[in-house]
Amino acid sequence: VADACAKGLSGQLHPIQIAWFRQTGLLAVALWMLSRQGPRILRTRRPVLQLLRGFAAAASATCFITSVRYVPLADSVAVSFVAPFVVTVLGALVLREPVGRRRWIAVAIGLAGTLIVIRPGLGMLHPAILLVVVAASLFALRQILSRLIGTVDSTQTTIAYSALTSVLLLTVPMLFVWRTPVGGTTIGLLCLIALAAGIGEFFV
Repeated sequence: VADACAKGLSGQLHPIQIAWFRQTGLLAVALWMLSRQGPRILRTRRPVLQLLRGFAAAASATCFITSVRYVPLADSVAVSFVAPFVVTVLGALVLREPVGRRRWIAVAIGLAGTLIVIRPGLGMLHPAILLVVVAASLFALRQILSRLIGTVDSTQTTIAYSALTSVLLLTVPMLFVWRTPVGGTTIGLLCLIALAAGIGEFFV
């Protein structure tokens, strides 16, 4: 839902501004938790990893939203399926998680499908499709960081740091590209993208 909203807004607003609104949904969740549980949810044993995850969240959203400005949403989503391959590889190498033969075959088929969509070297798609690969790789990094952080920090702490870091990182460049949203449809899509992204991140 968040990706579809981003596509709908891409012709009116700058990708950084859309990404900023997307992350404010998560920020609203973080502020609600802070109001109920207090600043203790900001205590972390992995501050560097928490900040890195927030950076990955901001960069991933910005890259993907930039790509859908030039590439059909269906193609962008298809290419984003490279993320499970990256997650599986990093899970095996970094987390030392066991990966069976069937899972390797499954992710290899998924990667092959991604390459069919991209058609490297044929010049069939806009170069912005490569931003989807970057976004998917950053999304995969977020998942690995979530596993590493999840053993020592709570979900609430991770959400708070991801929200605060990503919004702060996006706020400065957003000020240079800001356009005041006009019209009920635009404002409704911005509210929906914030809501969908906030709930989705919590479930992740």
